[in-house]
Amino acid sequence: MSAEVHIVGGGLAGCEAAWQVARRGVRAVLYEMRPGRQTPAHKTDALAELVCSNSLKSESVNTAAWLLKEELRRLGSLLIGEIAPRTRVPGGQALTVDRLLFAAEVTRAIESEALIEIRREEVAHLGLDKIWIVASGPLTSDSLAREIARLTGSGHLFFYDSISPIVEADSIDKSIAFAASRYGKSLDGTDDYLNCPLDRGQYEAFLEALLAAESVRAHIQEDRGKYFEACLPIEELARRGRDTLRFGPMKPVGLTDPRTGKRPYAAVQLRREDARAGSYNLVGFQNHMRFGEQERVLRMIPGLEKAEFLRFGQVHRNTYINAPALLNANLQLRAIPNIFFAGQISGVEGYVESIATGLVAGRNAAAMAGFEKTKPSFPRQTAVGSLCAYISGANPADYQPANITFDLLPGLEKTNPNRQSRHAEICRRALDAIEASNLLFGAHV
Repeated sequence: MSAEVHIVGGGLAGCEAAWQVARRGVRAVLYEMRPGRQTPAHKTDALAELVCSNSLKSESVNTAAWLLKEELRRLGSLLIGEIAPRTRVPGGQALTVDRLLFAAEVTRAIESEALIEIRREEVAHLGLDKIWIVASGPLTSDSLAREIARLTGSGHLFFYDSISPIVEADSIDKSIAFAASRYGKSLDGTDDYLNCPLDRGQYEAFLEALLAAESVRAHIQEDRGKYFEACLPIEELARRGRDTLRFGPMKPVGLTDPRTGKRPYAAVQLRREDARAGSYNLVGFQNHMRFGEQERVLRMIPGLEKAEFLRFGQVHRNTYINAPALLNANLQLRAIPNIFFAGQISGVEGYVESIATGLVAGRNAAAMAGFEKTKPSFPRQTAVGSLCAYISGANPADYQPANITFDLLPGLEKTNPNRQSRHAEICRRALDAIEASNLLFGAHV
């Protein structure tokens, strides 16, 4: 097997992976099909082009987004630790960058690294005699998608996201939301869902606000219309008739509101995201609304007036694999260990999450190419380790791409009722684990 690493995709994950490989003394070959073949979303031929927002999310200390970035800074990330600070622009408490300058600086750094070769060509075949990192992103070409399907099975490859919002459990008003499964049926005899009941007036007000809400502008034309007919946004369902939602994701059948003893006019079901019930997703509430609009409209649902959103809903094109069925925590295929995945194709959402998986895959692929007996191990207590644990260990039957949230990290042994204190302790524990590990940048150079 070749003692070099071949990386498909010059986006955020691919560039970070190539940098990590090279910094460990291993040659990296980075493939980027642009400009020879463009995607529907990219505008330039620069590496690491930010096609949507220019925000790398919150820099507020002791938030999950801050923790992931702080770990990456300590781990020697090129994009987060070096390029982002140099290209930062004012953005309140968020880390926002000049997107053109950011891409230009990443391109310059990658082109200047002697151990990285850039090949401007499309990859349609993954030879098993090479070490690969597939970081081709959500707009993976059809030919590469067919190759991935051949290697993993077509049933493990998806082509769009249908993501429902997630709210923090502590922010749900349990005096209104009640625990119940439809008709009292559940797999284990427990009430699997929380239910937010609406009377007719509340439903009509919610419907009007939903129909009037501002939508996110589609970056890709395919993000609208029949492409998502199988799983439509709730606002599109609402446009098809005033009762469509009541016969769809807001159907109240089989539920009884304990406050009234009657079936509600409509109901929103919340399904727990994890065993400790730290968060819940709004079942079937994928949508195209702007995040601020989602917060405003969804807080009209009884019981969610003070909801804290860990993730907002989305519906958009996104090629990704069913990672838990295929990958281990090192982000390599269990069946073909010389192939790694990173970035959105592995099932993460967000710029920083993509960078993090690029770092992990790059370090592990470099260890394989360098014939190291032990691969880098990212502690489960960390945001990076927890992201990899989700990718490799979530339920394959219900796998959805995810951003980093505290819900992915292990809970504390002693629960602190103060959320801010709890989050601060989780962050302290994560950074202590990073410092105590063998992962700090200097240890592997």
